[in-house]
Amino acid sequence: MLSLRNKRIWVAGHQGLVGQALVRALPATGASVLTVPRFALDMREQQAVRHWLRQNNPDVAIIAAATVGGIGDNQARPADFIYDNMMIAANIMHESAHIGLEKLLFLGSSCIYPRDAMQPIGPESLLSGPLEPSNEAYAVAKIAGIKMAQSYARQYGCRFISAMPCNLYGPGDRFDMKRSHVIPALMMKMDVARRQRQSALEVWGTGTPLREFLHVDDLAAALILLLQTHEGTEPVNVGSGQEISIADLATLIAEITGYEGDIRFSPAYPDGTPRKILDSAVMRGLGWRPEIDLRRGLMQTYDWFLQNKASAAEDHYVA
Repeated sequence: MLSLRNKRIWVAGHQGLVGQALVRALPATGASVLTVPRFALDMREQQAVRHWLRQNNPDVAIIAAATVGGIGDNQARPADFIYDNMMIAANIMHESAHIGLEKLLFLGSSCIYPRDAMQPIGPESLLSGPLEPSNEAYAVAKIAGIKMAQSYARQYGCRFISAMPCNLYGPGDRFDMKRSHVIPALMMKMDVARRQRQSALEVWGTGTPLREFLHVDDLAAALILLLQTHEGTEPVNVGSGQEISIADLATLIAEITGYEGDIRFSPAYPDGTPRKILDSAVMRGLGWRPEIDLRRGLMQTYDWFLQNKASAAEDHYVA
């Protein structure tokens, strides 16, 4: 077991959803958290990453930095999604290997798995079929990150591990109509519709896809446990074990935001993967269980949004 006490842990992407949760949770382990803002370090630039790592000399790194977004954003900016995410992973892993970092955790995404993978999805499904086209560029970059971690472990003996979370939400999420994931996007739409007393609002797709959601604080606890206890190069899934349709999710968010109008689904827009629930047996075997149920987590997230509207849409690396 790796004790994190007195370890210097670099949270790459500390301003994003996962990064903020890690910054909240890590001090309880006795670790010192290292952060650097985007304006001070462009992780897409190898020399900049090399210089920062050698100047700051962390013991452990967590790659939570990424360029992410919803279906619309993925379709509009595939070059940004594949370039940014591949360069961030490549630069941090390569330079971490050469300074002898004690351990590194790469954060992936459940979208790495084939669109029509068997459910629940296990790591053995990776590269077994075609990806969901709407976020293929992002998925390819994340797959490259997993393979990179495995390759550095094999060639150099690096303790590089990977975690694949399901759909995440919580305080610190990006609330942006053009770039948000489904939960913040729905919250923003319904908040506006409630205040403007709109009789109906549009939601992309049919509402039928099933999704698994996990509160980001539960993910942070899982990632810390993985750093402490897990070895091995196979990606580890981290999911809540509960799934909900987009239609039912929209109804639940309407209740929480107080929106009372009609919800109209638009089948002309893409649904994404029909169903996506992860096999999280490894995490369950380590004793981890999520503690925040969806309704409570959504209420907490909406409260955070109401208190942080001015800054919630700021442009930064998120994960």
